[in-house]
Amino acid sequence: MYTEIEYEQRGHVGIITIDRPEARNALTFTTYAELADAVDTTTARCLVITGRDPAFCSGDDVKQVMVAASADLQRADREPRLTPAAGSLLRTDVPVIAAVNGAAVGWGMELALMADIRIASERAKFGELFVKRGLCCDVAGLARLAELVGREHAAELLYTGRVISAAEARDLRLVSRVVGHDDLLPEALELAEAIAANPPLAVQALKRGLREALDPNWDDLGRWVSSSLAELFRTDDHREGVAAFLEKRDPNYTGR
Repeated sequence: MYTEIEYEQRGHVGIITIDRPEARNALTFTTYAELADAVDTTTARCLVITGRDPAFCSGDDVKQVMVAASADLQRADREPRLTPAAGSLLRTDVPVIAAVNGAAVGWGMELALMADIRIASERAKFGELFVKRGLCCDVAGLARLAELVGREHAAELLYTGRVISAAEARDLRLVSRVVGHDDLLPEALELAEAIAANPPLAVQALKRGLREALDPNWDDLGRWVSSSLAELFRTDDHREGVAAFLEKRDPNYTGR
């Protein structure tokens, strides 16, 4: 059914695995669409999202997505909006556990933040790398990150693009626990099964309640992010950030 993710259901627990290990599970438009579909159509009572080793998700596939996304966001007739994959993850009533098995950077970190619970392998790393490409992060990096680690730590991670270890992520309360790499999926599934064993309507109501109590208006924030990205994609600094990444050199930003 899917080509860039794998979906498996074990009883009442669904497992979504991003399956592009040759690209460190970087996201294409196909991956985004399949991820959204899997979340929207699942019949599971709890979802576990992970990546095929060695990475959780390295963010957007720069060569496949970045140029096309830039052109799409700058279309005059385009209405700024929350992206479909983010909308699916943030609005689902199904609890989501991120089993972070390796690098979760760029939109990979956003994906982890959109989960309700994050369990990290000792090999996991986290980084909001958007600033390094001359861009702003998605909605979860603004709202959920600050909610989890506090505004000051969130600001440091967002403004510097620094990559942190699993141990530091645990100390910042970005993740609930760090486990041995081989123990990651069993631990995540054990927690998912405990959640799925409870009355599903009550669990879903609790998740809706947490959204009501803690989440911003995702549509409004999504429109702001979309509009901001459309402006930033036009900058010389964005083009320099992408070129430096592809050419494996240090960037030279000019503020233009």
